[in-house]
Amino acid sequence: MTVAPGTDRIGDDLTFSHEADGMRIDYQVPVKMADGAVLRADVFRPVANGRYPVILTHGVYAKGLPFNGPIYQMQWDKLVAKDPSVLEGSTNRYQAWEVTDPERWVPHGYALARVDSRGAGWSPGLLWPRNPQEFDDIADSVEWAGIQPWSSGRVGILGISYYAVMGWAAAERQPEHLTALIAWEGFTDSYRDAYYHGGILSEFTKRWQERQINPIQYGQGDRAPVNPNTGQSVAGPVTLSEEELEANRNESFPEIKGHPLFDDWHRARAVDLSKVQIPFLSAANWGGQGIHPRGNFNGFVQASSEQKWLEAHGDTHWTHFYSSYGRDLQKRFFDHFLKGEENGFDRTPRVQLNVRHPGEHFVWRGEDEWPLARTIWSKYHLQADMGLSDESAEEQGRLEYEALGEGLRFTTAPFTAQTEITGPLAAKLFVSSTTTDADVFLIVQLFDPDGVEVTFEGSTDPNTPIANGWLRASHRALDPARSRPWQPFHPHDRVEPLEPGETYELDIEIVPTCIVVPEGYRLVLWVRGRDYEYRGPLDEYGQSFYYATRGTGGMTHADPDDRPEDVFGGKVTIHVGPEHPSHLLLPVVPRRPGEEEQR
Repeated sequence: MTVAPGTDRIGDDLTFSHEADGMRIDYQVPVKMADGAVLRADVFRPVANGRYPVILTHGVYAKGLPFNGPIYQMQWDKLVAKDPSVLEGSTNRYQAWEVTDPERWVPHGYALARVDSRGAGWSPGLLWPRNPQEFDDIADSVEWAGIQPWSSGRVGILGISYYAVMGWAAAERQPEHLTALIAWEGFTDSYRDAYYHGGILSEFTKRWQERQINPIQYGQGDRAPVNPNTGQSVAGPVTLSEEELEANRNESFPEIKGHPLFDDWHRARAVDLSKVQIPFLSAANWGGQGIHPRGNFNGFVQASSEQKWLEAHGDTHWTHFYSSYGRDLQKRFFDHFLKGEENGFDRTPRVQLNVRHPGEHFVWRGEDEWPLARTIWSKYHLQADMGLSDESAEEQGRLEYEALGEGLRFTTAPFTAQTEITGPLAAKLFVSSTTTDADVFLIVQLFDPDGVEVTFEGSTDPNTPIANGWLRASHRALDPARSRPWQPFHPHDRVEPLEPGETYELDIEIVPTCIVVPEGYRLVLWVRGRDYEYRGPLDEYGQSFYYATRGTGGMTHADPDDRPEDVFGGKVTIHVGPEHPSHLLLPVVPRRPGEEEQR
């Protein structure tokens, strides 16, 4: 085993410590769980002895794997291109995927603890991503961090995606020392937010585990990348056989496929937001439609915390977490709640929106609530001539498309004035099918006066549309107690097959969005039988990034077991007109008194 020079042993045979880059770094520190299992953590803290607030992460991505190296080099290059300031003020030697940079926080008076989940990185055990045991483990990690001699007893969780999901789960469990949470683009309801969109199986997890998780499983040893700061494998001190590795891990995608309805398995992996009571900042990405924003918006609305904030931004999944904009927001929040500084954060707007304009232009604006109280909920009716109008359809129509095909586009007239659409969306469609089921994909698009689609850099794809919604028709049942006009809620606990040729009313949730539509632009509701596909030119990143699937960011829905052609093929008919008022519900946001037109 090779370690950095000048190291000191601080515990068992695996742990050691040294000083580097103005920090005291403790590697492979044992963290004991309630059932006796020992996980491993790296701790970064000021050299001076003292008690410091702790920023904790606990997850599967291997704490020693460098961001700017194997697996994530493409994302790192994209980050640097988007925000070159990330190269300033840090050596970036300790940057790791989806967790914060210790060189940004330790000089600011914080300790950082990175814990590898069971079976990942340096923690032995069964690798089982996002299972209830792992959620219990992070609560144990919080309590461990809260009583260390270098800890002030105040622990915050900060991380993107997986680490944010773990943060929500820890907050639900209410460990004593968990003081505040920043959940950056992380879901709370794995069934609806990530695994099954409207009841339709997402294939993202299959790609994700094979590419990001299995290569750093504990026991990959000599086959895994090396931590350049220690010279050690990022995946533990032993090298296991492929057979041993397979026996020590759970494959997520087959397990998810085994639970197509919202059952006890999914219920155990969903966060009860009513139990989240600590101060938190929930940061959503407008362009993360298939995995990230829904949980962040719902977390803000449904959590019991009295001190809670919502932020929404654009760009890639990682840009603003690491950008100066994101770091400043994170520091002001934690300085207030972990250090107790009176920096005014408690008086900042509870909702902070980066309002989207075409051309990747964003304008920051503070609000008081979500959805916005001044929203004008506007119905845009599907017309028999393929129009989309704020006037009711007078002509009855039947519009048919191939059930697994390109579907139909309903288009507005050019907008006569700049119009902001910000908030959750929904659609009501009256449909019939020639088979016993149908999968409905809804895409909200924006087109400029020349007919060119306006897309945005999304969390995992460079060409995302304005909004997405999905529903499997046999999952159309609603929970009236939890449904709102702008957010229908489907229990997904039963299958109700269609009678071929019969007409059914579908209420479809569309993930929240934000777009300022300029004068002369058009909106389109694209009703499809399969995933959105961006039709414009792709840049090099869009052609080569492993999640960039022409607009879905790897969240495709084409598993043949989930969508057999004999059930989901055939033809679907959309019914429009006075008897069947199919429509799209848009959250139109008027300018506040005295507010100028946004540019």
